[in-house]
Amino acid sequence: MVTIDGVIDDDNIERVTAFAKRFVLAEKAFLLDLSGVTSFTPQSVSLLYALDDSCYDAEVDWSMVTSAAVQDALGGVAAGFPVAASVHDALHQFAAGIDERRRLLPLLTKKTA
Repeated sequence: MVTIDGVIDDDNIERVTAFAKRFVLAEKAFLLDLSGVTSFTPQSVSLLYALDDSCYDAEVDWSMVTSAAVQDALGGVAAGFPVAASVHDALHQFAAGIDERRRLLPLLTKKTA
């Protein structure tokens, strides 16, 4: 989980993106907590596209928790990204996904005659 607070704008978007991408690891779901972000410029959506690409390449699920400032800046774009209402909800979603994969694994590994 990566938590970012304060302002995300053109002055720091590259540093914020590089920092967050460092924590996208294979086989580990990624959670971006933006609930403490007070300002999020429309150009900052590039952070979300970069993380979406990194998580796709690493084949990991991801989600984010947003603040009102982030929601306002995203507008309709937010529908394209996985958003959870809270950190707790996101972690619950990740756990449910793991449980589902574990439930299906025996069916996939069952040998047939």
